[in-house]
Amino acid sequence: MNPSLSHRLLRDATAVAVVAIFMFPLFWWGLTSFKPLNAVFNVESVVWFDFVPTLSNYAVVLGGYGPEFFNSQSAIRDSLAVASGATALTLLAALPGAYAISFYGFPLKRALFGWVIFQRIVPPIAVIVPLVYIYHGVGLHNTRPGVIFAHATVNLPFALLLLKSFFDDVPRSVGEAAMIDGATPAQTFWRIYLPMVRSGIAATAVLCFIFSWTEFLMALFLTTTIRLLPVQLSLVSTATWGFNSALGTASIIPAFLFILLVQKHLVRGLTMGLEKG
Repeated sequence: MNPSLSHRLLRDATAVAVVAIFMFPLFWWGLTSFKPLNAVFNVESVVWFDFVPTLSNYAVVLGGYGPEFFNSQSAIRDSLAVASGATALTLLAALPGAYAISFYGFPLKRALFGWVIFQRIVPPIAVIVPLVYIYHGVGLHNTRPGVIFAHATVNLPFALLLLKSFFDDVPRSVGEAAMIDGATPAQTFWRIYLPMVRSGIAATAVLCFIFSWTEFLMALFLTTTIRLLPVQLSLVSTATWGFNSALGTASIIPAFLFILLVQKHLVRGLTMGLEKG
């Protein structure tokens, strides 16, 4: 056999094996969500496909046809609202910030950039206690705007760094030509530079949405009556694996669909970011 061909086959087989290892828990999670109770808790053997599929688990957690504790409709609505709001707020702040850091020189720019990097590496657990006290003081505790603001604050350093890498790749001559033709700095930003980094905006939006959608710590400490999906999943008892797996599978779908809708921009955007880094 050709050495190069055998090398490619070995590489492809290794890649498939690695992907299979990481995807198997998701496959088993989705398969369990369609199992009846007797198949989930079969003590004699592991049930793979020898069962009659049922949607009863989804009916309980998504349709409300069961104990109110497992009904997760409000958790899904709140998670969608918080993730969408946090993503929009993050982009609203990060786009002009990344543009300014990339295009303009100003005093203490290097210090500001270092501060952004430092904020990126600080774990949320380090600020959650003072944040809870501040939220109680200003009336943001147990509110959706409060969670949105917290998620946006955590995502902002990441969005700034990622968007800056895309703005760094934009030719300055394009904007300079537009300004010579009479465009204002604001018009140059909105009409020239933003369309040129739309791949980066799409990639940043998807990643910020996923980070907010899956964030657990702040959703747990900053609210008591608003249960976002990660918190709701943690509350579902392990004695009800069918409900748990159905809710977990359903929680993956919005992020998965979001990625499918913008996959072209996401792949291009992440590739540009890696090339720059």
